Amino acid sequence: MRERIWLWFKRLWRRPGFRISAFGSVALLVALIAPLLDRSIPDALVDRFSREAVLPILNILASSMLAVTTFSLGIMVQAFRSAAGQATPRVYRLLMQDMTTLNVMSVFVGAFLFSLASIVMFRAGFYGDSAAVIVFAMTMVCIVLIVIAILRWIAHLSQLGSLHHTLTMVEKAAKPPLDRLAKTPNLGARAASDAPRAPKDSTPILSPKSGFVQFISLAELNEQLDSKDATLWVYTPPGSWVLKDTPVAYLDGDCDPDTLIDNFTLGDERTVEQDARFGLVILSEVASRALSPGVNDPGTAIDVIHRIERILWDLGQGMSVEDRNTETQYDRVIVGTVSASDLMHDGFASLMQDGGGRFDVMAQMLKAANRLSKSDWSDLAKAAEETRDTTLGLIERRIEDPDAVKALHQKAKET
Repeated sequence: MRERIWLWFKRLWRRPGFRISAFGSVALLVALIAPLLDRSIPDALVDRFSREAVLPILNILASSMLAVTTFSLGIMVQAFRSAAGQATPRVYRLLMQDMTTLNVMSVFVGAFLFSLASIVMFRAGFYGDSAAVIVFAMTMVCIVLIVIAILRWIAHLSQLGSLHHTLTMVEKAAKPPLDRLAKTPNLGARAASDAPRAPKDSTPILSPKSGFVQFISLAELNEQLDSKDATLWVYTPPGSWVLKDTPVAYLDGDCDPDTLIDNFTLGDERTVEQDARFGLVILSEVASRALSPGVNDPGTAIDVIHRIERILWDLGQGMSVEDRNTETQYDRVIVGTVSASDLMHDGFASLMQDGGGRFDVMAQMLKAANRLSKSDWSDLAKAAEETRDTTLGLIERRIEDPDAVKALHQKAKET
């Protein structure tokens, strides 16, 4: 339950509505505490900063921030929809978690609510002359935050909605679960390759609904199994699609299946919290769309190849660190391993099929496979060699120009 609560909180914090509401609530709270501090204000400041000096500024903030917020919301939605149309619909959820956009919007809404609440408090007589000094100081802080937010927003608007910005966000989202894969293999559980198979009389743990496995609370799952001396074989790791009343895992031991299934978070969409493969799938979809006849943008496909290559190379370096901790943390849970072959397939398979007839795309594919075959992670190096052979097979079937085929075979020998 602890991990699920933390997951729920992190997802909630990344939602625009909650984050903006949180900033707005803080702004309202700041406006309400001003009367509590009025006794500590010197008379000299009270005479200088009266309510007549503060109210005009608050009126300007209230009217301008409402217009700026409405305008910025329209730009944000339009930019995100445009980016999803250029790339793939799967990026929309990632774009909605853009921290720069959410922070800027939160400052605008917070400033509007603070100024509006302060005007209401002045008109209702809750603020005295001393409280006007506090409100003035808070208004100056608010103005500084608005200026910083506007400068960040101007810089951010120059790339918001662009394909480059979208790909960068997807790449950043893809890295954390892969870094976790390098640091904590199998999410800390036992690898299925190093464990016995589930007994034939094991109890199936059935899914309560159809959807993707988004998150598994392994720590709590292991505690429950350990208390009953039981073992669980997870057949549906994060990212798997399951149907209602079909097995997600098999239990060997005396443990309540209903309690165990509560540690599996299911949803209608794949997420990147524990799914190490989803980020590569999204990048591959972007490349496939770029190679479609209606778009015909091989440059974007080549950019995606380089990004996937960079991600996998960094993963290979993490996998080959000498002091890498491979100790099993949750020995009661057995999970299938995400292999290098799976990652290569997720990143390049669709891309190669859609770009198999293009010389430029296949040339970059061969170069990427050659470079990845030099990885210190032997599994990745082997998978890259297999991908190179597959690429050459596609080239021979899809490219009719013999000179081009000969040139690509030559590139397959280059590093």
